[in-house]
Amino acid sequence: MLDWFSNLELLPKIYWSVALVGSLVFVVVMIMAFVGGDADDLGDVDSDIDSDAGAGFQFISFKNLVGFFTIFGWSGIACLDAGLSKPLTIVISIACGLLMMVIMATMFYFISKLSDSGTLNYDNALDAVGEVYLTIGADRSSMGKVSVNVQGTVRELDALTDSLTELKSGTIIKVVDVTSNGILIVDHTRKPIEPTAQTKELEEGGDHLLSNE
Repeated sequence: MLDWFSNLELLPKIYWSVALVGSLVFVVVMIMAFVGGDADDLGDVDSDIDSDAGAGFQFISFKNLVGFFTIFGWSGIACLDAGLSKPLTIVISIACGLLMMVIMATMFYFISKLSDSGTLNYDNALDAVGEVYLTIGADRSSMGKVSVNVQGTVRELDALTDSLTELKSGTIIKVVDVTSNGILIVDHTRKPIEPTAQTKELEEGGDHLLSNE
């Protein structure tokens, strides 16, 4: 293997080195990206390049550069094996690498959009009515949890209250404010009283007596 590599000319050596190293890093980056890890942890250089993360479409990033060098290397090897000239090989490999960067930038852009669409916006909890899940201390003395419907899903969120009495588990509450760090400020509210079967019978009995008169 070493003999084969040492017998190669300079340009093929460069392409093989770039292709092998790039492929290894590319696999690691893709695995970390799709299993929920952060590929940016691979180096501080990536955090410098992606310092404006979240600004939208990112063409130059660590992930995209890894994709560039991976495709650059393999397309260069393919061109050399096909007998193309060195200048043409370099042009084609660079073009293929740039195309890969565009593809990856587009892919991660739409992935981030899908992720953002499911992100909880705590402001949407304002005026929501819910129930205390874990007791909340009076006058913001201790944090509890409430169950409220936010963005179409029932969620258990941290909550405080300005009430002078604690809000015990099962208390019906209303969200009156949200802090900057996403803690709900809630207050006691009355649960609408629905007529029971007994109440309905009494009302019907009263109506019957009135009709007889």
